[in-house]
Amino acid sequence: MARSKQLGQWAEAEAVKLIKDAGYTMIQQNYHSRFGEIDVIAVHEEKQELIFVEVKARSATQWGHAYEVVTASKQIKIYKTALKFIEQHPQFHHHYYRFDVICFDFYKEIAKNLHQDISNLAYDQQWIENAFTLNADLINL
Repeated sequence: MARSKQLGQWAEAEAVKLIKDAGYTMIQQNYHSRFGEIDVIAVHEEKQELIFVEVKARSATQWGHAYEVVTASKQIKIYKTALKFIEQHPQFHHHYYRFDVICFDFYKEIAKNLHQDISNLAYDQQWIENAFTLNADLINL
């Protein structure tokens, strides 16, 4: 498996753990529409909160941090995809919607053919709540 795909899968699994630990229930991973994909959709019923989460991981941060690749055009794709999800799931119409980004930045370049446990490598993790808003008032992270 290619390093980037393995790193992405690892990051998504770690993000799901964080989300569940925060009291959210998973609704769907890798939700697709004609506009794009949302990595994780979860709900916190007590708070009546639905979150759409983009997960990013980067090795060798000298080329930039993970959050920097969530560009305005990527945000628009997530926004449009979220609207499609909400349209298809009327049970969430009265929830508060939030767009979050969960990032993993590794300090060193990860080997091309990864045969090691990624979680043993040094990294920074950041959960950016309300990274951008539903009204398309997009914020560059």
